[in-house]
Amino acid sequence: MSRNRQLYANRAAPLRSLVSPMLFAALPAGLQGELRAASPPRAFADGRLIQSRGQAADGFWLIEEGAVSVGQFLPHGEFRAIALLVPGDSYGELAVLSGRPRIVDAVARGPARLRLVRQAAFERVLAANPGAMRALLGAMSAQLQETLDLLAGVRRGSTVARAASLVANLAGGGAQPRTVAVTQQEIADLLGVTRATANGALGELEVAGLLRRAYGAIEVPDPAGLRLAGLS
Repeated sequence: MSRNRQLYANRAAPLRSLVSPMLFAALPAGLQGELRAASPPRAFADGRLIQSRGQAADGFWLIEEGAVSVGQFLPHGEFRAIALLVPGDSYGELAVLSGRPRIVDAVARGPARLRLVRQAAFERVLAANPGAMRALLGAMSAQLQETLDLLAGVRRGSTVARAASLVANLAGGGAQPRTVAVTQQEIADLLGVTRATANGALGELEVAGLLRRAYGAIEVPDPAGLRLAGLS
């Protein structure tokens, strides 16, 4: 095993950066199982491109193992992440439902296994189960509310508060100390700021004792205190 692979294997598993429910997760368990059974798993190595912006949306992706960074490649080749997704998460449903090309790139963050749920199978399930469509609409509404809340937070909150809120979300619920496998560059991308700005915000939170920066990870000794800092 290479040194970089070993370092990845030794880190705590990443947690998702979003709060709102995924659309696939809103479907009844029986329909989820039906779609999984019709969608063979695919393996992706660390750093492998899973989908490209502008591609036709012939299906959506369900993450079963590993993590996926969703974002866009900039003109000079740098990848700018907007979300970090983990097992149980899905993405691409909106492109399928709207009939529009994909608007994001997706890259495997470490070894990952996903299933591509084809558009035909998805539409067949929805057509036969009107209640499933209502569940999807509820999940879509929650995602829209979170997006609006994030936009409002960008305008009113300081970078330190936004960083605290993001890392607290990545750490999940509860009060037990957690270690989140996320890099400082990823934090910067998810906040939409430069790495220097993100590092400054994380530094202030570290001085306050709310987190500790480590190689490729952030230790959160007091998740409740960090969540409170995100509200300031």
